[in-house]
Amino acid sequence: MDKSDLVERRRRYIERQIALDTSAVDVDFQGKAPEGSGPRNRDGMPRLPVGQHEVKNWPVLDLGETPDVPLDRWSLEVGGDVENPLSLSWEDFLALPQVDDVSDFHCVTTWSRYDNHWRGVRFRTIAELAIPRETAQFVLCTGYDFMPGSFIPYTTNLPLARAVDDDVLLVHTWEGRPLPSEHGGPVRMITPKLYAWKGTKWIRKIEFLAKDHKGFWEIRGYSNSAEPWFNDRYSRR
Repeated sequence: MDKSDLVERRRRYIERQIALDTSAVDVDFQGKAPEGSGPRNRDGMPRLPVGQHEVKNWPVLDLGETPDVPLDRWSLEVGGDVENPLSLSWEDFLALPQVDDVSDFHCVTTWSRYDNHWRGVRFRTIAELAIPRETAQFVLCTGYDFMPGSFIPYTTNLPLARAVDDDVLLVHTWEGRPLPSEHGGPVRMITPKLYAWKGTKWIRKIEFLAKDHKGFWEIRGYSNSAEPWFNDRYSRR
C-alpha cells in the first residue's frame, strides 16, 4: 500500500470524525467523572475507557515509514529548560534503573489492548537526571520518524506533571522480547493514562519547556490533552 499520503488521509479522517462526533471535540472534562466500563483498574478508572473496544492483537499506526535505528547509532538527547542537559547512548540507557510493569494501551482510533508487559526506564528517572528548572511545565518528545517526503519529524507534547507518572516509561522490551521496530523499537515512550499517540515511537529527543508546544497530531486535529476516560479525542483549537 502506498503510504506517501498517509498523513493527509488521516488528517481528512480526523476532520470527518470531528464532524460526526462533536461530543469528542474540545471536551471540557473538569469536574466530570471518568466514563467507561468493566472493573476498576489500579488507578480507580473503569478498565475500558468510553468509546473503546478491546483487541487481542496490536495494530500498527505510524506516519507511513518505519525507521531503521541500529542500537549502536541510537541516542536520546535530553535538554531544554533543564540544569543538566545530557545525551544517552544505548549502553547508557540500559545502565539506568530498569523497571517491569504491566499496563493497558489505549489508541485514539478506539481500540484498547490489555495487560501489556513492558520493561524499560521511567520517564521520571530521565527527568531526575536532567533536573528540570522550576519554569519547566511541559515536555516535547521527538521521534526518529518523519512525515514521508518531508523533514517534518513526529513530535508530541504533554504536561510534565503527566510525564512523571509512575507508569510512563521509555520501553525497550514488550512481552519479554525486544520492542518490535514497527511498534517503535528500539525504544518508545508509553503513556497508559493518555491516548497512546502521546507516547513517541522511535524516541530520540526529550525537551523540557516553560510553555506548551503542540506536537505533530495536536496541530492536525487531535486533542492536546488526550484523556481516554473523557472521550477527549479531537480539537478545533
